[in-house]
Amino acid sequence: MDSINIIVRSIFVDNMVFAYFLGMCSFLAVSKDVKTALGLGIAVTFVLVLTLPLNYLIENYILKNGALVWLGEEYKDVDLSVFSLLIFIAVIASVTQLVEMIIERFSPALYLSLGIFLPLIAVNCAILGGSLFMQQREFPNVSTATAYAFGSGIGWLLAIVGMAAIREKLAYSDVPKPLKGLGITFIITALMAIGFMSFSGINI
Repeated sequence: MDSINIIVRSIFVDNMVFAYFLGMCSFLAVSKDVKTALGLGIAVTFVLVLTLPLNYLIENYILKNGALVWLGEEYKDVDLSVFSLLIFIAVIASVTQLVEMIIERFSPALYLSLGIFLPLIAVNCAILGGSLFMQQREFPNVSTATAYAFGSGIGWLLAIVGMAAIREKLAYSDVPKPLKGLGITFIITALMAIGFMSFSGINI
């Protein structure tokens, strides 16, 4: 039940885009077409679900102060947490490279439409933010961390697909010329964020 609560909360209450404004670069740039946005959202969710549990295990069994005690009592005072940010980024970059190779192999059209934003998943602050939030919130086990990763990924996917659907409809709307493009997109993002704020009143 706790895992379901974490998933629901990370999708609606702690949404990476609308609560913390993480991953905004690709969110704004790729949310012009629903199909492309869906592909990127799935890729981001996949990377989050792989990297966050991996980083959780590395954090708790290698990097934290005393984490290496399983090697012997002489390692109980070893603290490698200074390397955590570097290791997290390395894991994210490696998994992103794997995702890029898979998409290029099985969906060349999606690979071309995502363009430069596919390798940029490696520096998507929503993914790094997930690992840093995991570190900050001290989840009790890897399944809880995985649930948080899944919920955060679905939340990001929901945000970018919702924005893409709205922007597709805006092509047929009479938007004032000064607001066309990013101007109206920023306004819609703010309005969607206000809408998602209403979920924070729900006791989960």
